[in-house]
Amino acid sequence: MDRAALSDIAHRRHPVAAPVDPGRVRELLGWLAPPAGGRVLDLGSGYGAWLLELLAVREHLTGVGIDLSLPESLARAIPDNGVVDRVRWEEADATGWDGGLFDIVVCVGASHAFGGLAGTLEAVRRHLRPGGQVVLGDVFWEIAPTPAAMAALEAAAEDVPDLPGLLAEARSASFEPGFGHVSTLTEWDEYEWSWTGSLVDWALREAPTDADREQALAAAREHRQQWLDGYRGVLGFATLVLHDIAPPQDTRS
Repeated sequence: MDRAALSDIAHRRHPVAAPVDPGRVRELLGWLAPPAGGRVLDLGSGYGAWLLELLAVREHLTGVGIDLSLPESLARAIPDNGVVDRVRWEEADATGWDGGLFDIVVCVGASHAFGGLAGTLEAVRRHLRPGGQVVLGDVFWEIAPTPAAMAALEAAAEDVPDLPGLLAEARSASFEPGFGHVSTLTEWDEYEWSWTGSLVDWALREAPTDADREQALAAAREHRQQWLDGYRGVLGFATLVLHDIAPPQDTRS
């Protein structure tokens, strides 16, 4: 199995695909104020939990979800409440995708696809209408990074900002942080246990071959060790609602 297939299985029971409680997702999205008839883009959408939640509560919106590898079970995740007619999914590389401008851009837990925070901010800017809003979810150092955490994440200290640094970088890209949420240790633990547990459950109950079983178990064990012995309590996660404050003379098309 490739990495995308393993990730699909790992997120089955946690479609938010980030250490954020579903109730917090609704709270964060409640700070958005898209215009009637507005468009929403989810970069790295996965199961589309953020996009689907927003479309469910804002009936005047339409949305597009972009992911390099959409989950095979995505269709089953879409609620039968009229949302299906207002959302389009595209399996594409978000770094090169060009589909016009949107009133809201969501990018949660996908900064690796854009080479880090700076590249992510550039990407959301490229797709955002002037004056729009962004929901950005990314990691930061909760405390000074330990050697174990950096080894587990294969990251250097300078690769990840602290929380003030995360907000400062957003502001330097002409985004003003509005509301935000810092994930609790409980949210992190629930996410990580769900990630590893979903792989173990699939391996022991559903894996079609012994090779698939062993690969899934190995991935769960490796991830669990990296989390518990490495970055637990060291790596934080913040989800921010950002407002575009680029100067009016900005010439984006």
